[in-house]
Amino acid sequence: MKVLLSLLTAMAAAPLTMTAAPVPQGAQGGNPSILVSTDWLASHLREESLVILHVGVPKDYDAGHIPGAQLVTLPDISIIGERGLRLEMPPVKALEEAFGRLGVANDVRVIVYPGTESVSGATRVWFTLDYLGLGGQASLLDGGLSLWRAEGRPLSTEAPQVSGRKFTATPVPERIANAEWIGARLNDRLVRLLDARLPEFYSGASAGNMPRAGHIPGARNVPYTSLIEEHGKLKPASALREMLLTSGSQEPAVTVFYCHIGQQATVLYFAARYLGLNARLYDGSFQDWSGRSELPVEPSPR
Repeated sequence: MKVLLSLLTAMAAAPLTMTAAPVPQGAQGGNPSILVSTDWLASHLREESLVILHVGVPKDYDAGHIPGAQLVTLPDISIIGERGLRLEMPPVKALEEAFGRLGVANDVRVIVYPGTESVSGATRVWFTLDYLGLGGQASLLDGGLSLWRAEGRPLSTEAPQVSGRKFTATPVPERIANAEWIGARLNDRLVRLLDARLPEFYSGASAGNMPRAGHIPGARNVPYTSLIEEHGKLKPASALREMLLTSGSQEPAVTVFYCHIGQQATVLYFAARYLGLNARLYDGSFQDWSGRSELPVEPSPR
């Protein structure tokens, strides 16, 4: 234990070699193209270069989806990792093949939408594409299928015929943080930790089936549900900025997001990328951290 703490302290003392991302001004986000409206999609629906991904399960896909959309489930783009960690990032080659089968290639535009009320499933898929280097060509449909249906837009029950394509990823490892990277920077003012779980899990009132209850020391709680409005739409950029940033203090060089297993936190991750912030996701999240007995958790167990 003493050896580990000494190592973490020494690593934390090392300078963080990254520059602070600028805080965007005005109502628009720093990367506005990664969020598209239902009006936009309706006007581009028939474009051949568009790949539309319905994130859900066969039941909701078969009940009706946006015309031309293909089903992608979270097990399609994740694995069970070491020590039983759920929803972990697979090897790049496996992801290239999985997305290639859906028609994703380096020269397409990808639109991802939630087929259920679970916005976090869609943002997890978008995060995976961002990690693979396609973040600039992939967008989230604001409001998803819920808003599309509420507006009376067309639905289909037919699965499109899609030819597999060659997709070559250009991974961005900096999109992901692990326990060692975070542990070495717990006292670094240029690194901010945001916990996307609901308050009862952050406070430790409920362990949420995790090995230990509580949160990573220094993390601030921003529940993922607080970023979402009716029909799963994201709140305006000004409101998102207020929730993710702290007024009157030095803004961090990077913000790291985590939740239970790395799904809910992708809502915050997406919002941060939309605002133009430097963001990382702790893929193993609290399942990984709380399962490592040598790492600190707040509040301390009684």
